Amino acid sequence: MKNSPIKNIAISALSGGVTAALLVFALFPQSQVQQYQENGESSISEYLQDLEYVSEQDMVVSVVEKASPAVVSIIITKDVPVLEQYYEEFGSPFDDFFGGPSFNFSIPKYRDSGETEEKEVGGGSGFLVSSDGLIITNKHVVDEEGASYTVFTSEGEEYEAEIVDKDSLNDIAVLKIQTENAPYLEFANSDELKPGQTTIAIGNPLLEFNNSVSVGVVSGLSRNITAGSRFFGKTEYLEGVIQTDAAINPGNSGGPLLNLNGKAVGVNVAIANAENIGFSIPSNVVKTVVDSVSEHGKIMRPFLGVRYVEITESLKENNNLTVDYGVLVTRGETVEDLAVIPGSPADKADIQENDIILEVDGQKLDGDLSLAKIIAAKNIGDKVELLILRKGEEQKVNVILEEPERKSTDDKKS
Repeated sequence: MKNSPIKNIAISALSGGVTAALLVFALFPQSQVQQYQENGESSISEYLQDLEYVSEQDMVVSVVEKASPAVVSIIITKDVPVLEQYYEEFGSPFDDFFGGPSFNFSIPKYRDSGETEEKEVGGGSGFLVSSDGLIITNKHVVDEEGASYTVFTSEGEEYEAEIVDKDSLNDIAVLKIQTENAPYLEFANSDELKPGQTTIAIGNPLLEFNNSVSVGVVSGLSRNITAGSRFFGKTEYLEGVIQTDAAINPGNSGGPLLNLNGKAVGVNVAIANAENIGFSIPSNVVKTVVDSVSEHGKIMRPFLGVRYVEITESLKENNNLTVDYGVLVTRGETVEDLAVIPGSPADKADIQENDIILEVDGQKLDGDLSLAKIIAAKNIGDKVELLILRKGEEQKVNVILEEPERKSTDDKKS
């Protein structure tokens, strides 16, 4: 039925033209559904008999065909020292003692020739998110100092990529290639994800099999993990990620996790040391980064302006604290690492060293969600209410968030 207002419906059961169980994969007018319901079950059954429908497998194939042109492979190249081989000669220490024939042997060794050559040193996956060449990938994919990055499309086109900005908090990076009218992926609302929902991962596993496809389901939501890079030997803590059993392998990092509508619900970021457990950064987190870059040319995220440590049971006991949750505003490792950054929103709101921040806008800082993550989800200019504990007394403080000055630091601060 070519003019059907209902598209892409898989019929899971039909019995005697009366009972119909439907799995709907595309939106259609609610008024149309109500009309058929009012006309009775026979009207629905007759209508269903004329419908063209597709299976979930057909939908996966369709999604892959449409999405693959927007998925790219990222190759990292870098000038590395050229090593030259030489041999060290050794003679037998027993020749003279036994009076037998002498013999020598050599061992190959390597030394720096003083020259360099450009070589591939790693890579990953990514995907286009705009027609003018913005690409999303993981920060750890493009975090090699002094390296250059080349993007290859599924059609074999090659582009030199520029790093626009990196988001250390969420392991996201934005690249840019010079192109026009490029195919790109749209984002779905990751807050609407449900366990059991079908997921499709596309990427460049093992840096060898570009645009490989795997299919699974959402296995869990809001996972907190410590992720490590096979290629770069780095680890980082990630909060609120999506767990999926769609196969994600080394080299898939930065590729999209898609739903059956062909929209990105996440960015693949890590795998567990077990089979069929992979993790993706939720699309809503990634979309805020893309929107910021599109509008401002860089990632703009608000900050509070405090250094802190999370309060644990041991910290509570060792320091006679009255609470076992929240964060303690404290100095860094040196005297120059102040607890409250001068001129920051926290400083303007009179947050002080040794204050304990218990809640942000009613969200309790109990370890499930960090202070940095909560602040990062806000917008510059937002007013947030902090519940703090100062010298045994609780009080509420309002803070207006601002954009931070960009400085290179490894301190844990928000």
